[in-house]
Amino acid sequence: MSRPIIEVESLSKRYRLGQFNARTMREEAERLFARFRNKRAGKGRELSGENSEFWALKDISFSVQPGEVVGIIGRNGAGKSTLLKILSRVTEPTTGEARIRGRVASLLEVGTGFHPELTGRENIYLNGVILGMTRAEIRTKFDEIVAFADIDKFLDTPVKRYSSGMYVRLAFAVAAHLEPEILIVDEVLAVGDAEFQKKCLGRMRSVSTKEGRTVLFVSHNMAAVNSLCSRAMLMSSGRAQEIGPARDITQLYTTRGTGNEERRKCWAYHEAPGDERIKVAGIEITPEGADVAAPIEMGMSFRIQVDYWNLVENANLVLELIVRASDGTPVFHSFSAEDDPKAGKPHPQGMFRSSCWIPRNLLNAGQFGIEMYFSNGRYSHEFGLVDTIWVLVHEFSDRRNLKYLGRFIGQVHPKLRWQTVAIAEGEGMAPSVFTRRDDQIDSVVDVCRGLAGD
Repeated sequence: MSRPIIEVESLSKRYRLGQFNARTMREEAERLFARFRNKRAGKGRELSGENSEFWALKDISFSVQPGEVVGIIGRNGAGKSTLLKILSRVTEPTTGEARIRGRVASLLEVGTGFHPELTGRENIYLNGVILGMTRAEIRTKFDEIVAFADIDKFLDTPVKRYSSGMYVRLAFAVAAHLEPEILIVDEVLAVGDAEFQKKCLGRMRSVSTKEGRTVLFVSHNMAAVNSLCSRAMLMSSGRAQEIGPARDITQLYTTRGTGNEERRKCWAYHEAPGDERIKVAGIEITPEGADVAAPIEMGMSFRIQVDYWNLVENANLVLELIVRASDGTPVFHSFSAEDDPKAGKPHPQGMFRSSCWIPRNLLNAGQFGIEMYFSNGRYSHEFGLVDTIWVLVHEFSDRRNLKYLGRFIGQVHPKLRWQTVAIAEGEGMAPSVFTRRDDQIDSVVDVCRGLAGD
């Protein structure tokens, strides 16, 4: 076996909570801002000096062979992005070592390495140089990058006017055409549309199978991981729990943690997921007409409820729901604007609750992931809850009235309207087989005699 292109040994990364040990200009600015904020709040001191530690990664070891495509999966906060940042040399580990043999192209965050005031054309050259390409290489591949990103109409527009999807298309196009030995891709592709995601997955598959390059792929889409990756690593609380064949690991991941506690998540404001426009206070799934903690069965409707703070005056908010099967396959997709008259209209600052109801007799038994996105009036993703909450739909507890006792096939099990009636002879769509006509019998006899040579 050839020497691994990536070797990670006992890798750990520690952060200190409540302390600042600034090593960059940005960290120093954050420290000064925190001091100013605490002074105004009357605390008269900087952040607490207590020795509070948080291990984003803890004793991770694995290796990757040249040409392998390895998926890295796990819940939010599991340490996936921290691991990729260390492998990309964005940050340093606290302990352990990561050996990389080859040039690395990383796509970790939307627009990393882009200057908002520069045009798309100028940023292709800027980002390419940052990633290690020469000016001659960029010039040779320039047309391919523009064609892949599909932004030719906006090539000379400053990227600060690009949507997040255009940012991703351009960033991925540059990274994918770098021809590195190792391509590292974080969950930024979720911002792009379905057609672009398909194009990106095809490009990564081509890079690995045809060009023999190595890909590390972080995604919450289990179908994409199974399709693209040969192996996968499941991370939890900063540790590598399992490493093995992609389908085995994704199956293990989707079947863990299916209790009732997975149907409710809530956060304090300072910990709430979101951005400067929206922060989510909580999301909850409750069965209708039953106790909150009762299991959800087939044939039972349930409600998905989201509480959130709207931080921007007159925001046009539309909520978008995607329900996925345990392997990441989308089951259905819905917008609040389809039924809610208040969706898409200006909202004042304040706290809101949005709810939607999944009708009875829709989902089959199994585990389903709930994705909730907040969009503006143009249906462009602003912020989303992905891999946050799951619902486990149980089979019927009482099947005495059912004639079929096996497991129903598929992700949905709608209760359809069936009817059986008797019809009179001659009303069918084909001639009746029950009408005995002598001429028909004679013709059959003649055919049989002909075949027998009589």
